[in-house]
Amino acid sequence: MKNTFHTSLFVLMLAASATSANGAEPKYVAVENWLKPAPDMETIGQAHGDVAVASNGDVYVSVGGARGGIQVFDSTGKYLRNVPNAPADFHGFVIHQEPAGEFIYGARLDGQSILKMQLDGRIMLSIAGSTIPPELVRMRNGMPSLRLTNVDVASDGRIFAVDGYSSDIIHSFDANGKYLDSFGGKAAPYGFKTCHKIAIDNRFDPPRILCCDRENRRVVHLSIDGEVLNVVKEMMRPAAVAVHGDLAAIAEIEGRVSLLDKEGKTVLQLGANEVKAQTATNKVKPGDWRTGILTAPHGLDFDSHGNLFVTEYNVYGRVVRYNLAK
Repeated sequence: MKNTFHTSLFVLMLAASATSANGAEPKYVAVENWLKPAPDMETIGQAHGDVAVASNGDVYVSVGGARGGIQVFDSTGKYLRNVPNAPADFHGFVIHQEPAGEFIYGARLDGQSILKMQLDGRIMLSIAGSTIPPELVRMRNGMPSLRLTNVDVASDGRIFAVDGYSSDIIHSFDANGKYLDSFGGKAAPYGFKTCHKIAIDNRFDPPRILCCDRENRRVVHLSIDGEVLNVVKEMMRPAAVAVHGDLAAIAEIEGRVSLLDKEGKTVLQLGANEVKAQTATNKVKPGDWRTGILTAPHGLDFDSHGNLFVTEYNVYGRVVRYNLAK
């Protein structure tokens, strides 16, 4: 997709250890200062959430702070609106295409629930955490401690949500929100240590679930029913995953994004930050941001053209854009 907005581009030198499906090395260009906050704000606000791109190219970003919730920007980075009813604790969310249209599915970190919303903010479904069998929910100070960090939706309508900041268990529900099953957790055979975010991977038939097992520094491939199929090790604390075409992009909170093929081999890496004091922290100030260089990638998504958007864990809020070079 051509850039129609006036901004300078910073070309990243990308070392690729494999090639794309057509034999050419994919290359990305980082776009400088592409995101423009709302006119009354200097930054978009505290970010400990996610990013998703609608089919029309609009970019949805979950943030906290004064304008917390989901902020919407057009493809040039211009602020458009906030999504009504979207809570400020959407730690992870996706935009899912269905026959009836596009819907936001979000995991509430503090609200212990899952919401399905239209893009205009109308709530279509709310799944309470209390529908999960209580023996699968950890207790803290005598109260249920369900800390949902992400959600995704399979092609058959099943909804998967992960309790990534508590039990590390992945729970599934049918399209109407009825509880179905659970798997994962801290015990064998999974041994998760912060299954931070998940994604349905339709590169495979049948589809798989990819789990970013952050503190184990690995990405785990699971069957849709929870069987461990493959493990990709030696990641830099993977926090989120998005799939486009033949590649899975992994946001690594220690300051880079890796693009992996189906076998888990690294095709290329983006944004590697050599300044360790700037990685895995939410305190890097805008004046210290460098075009295309990442600090704490926390969520990511592709648009339909293969351009990549990365939201960072940052008190000021930052979304880095990489355009796929044609």
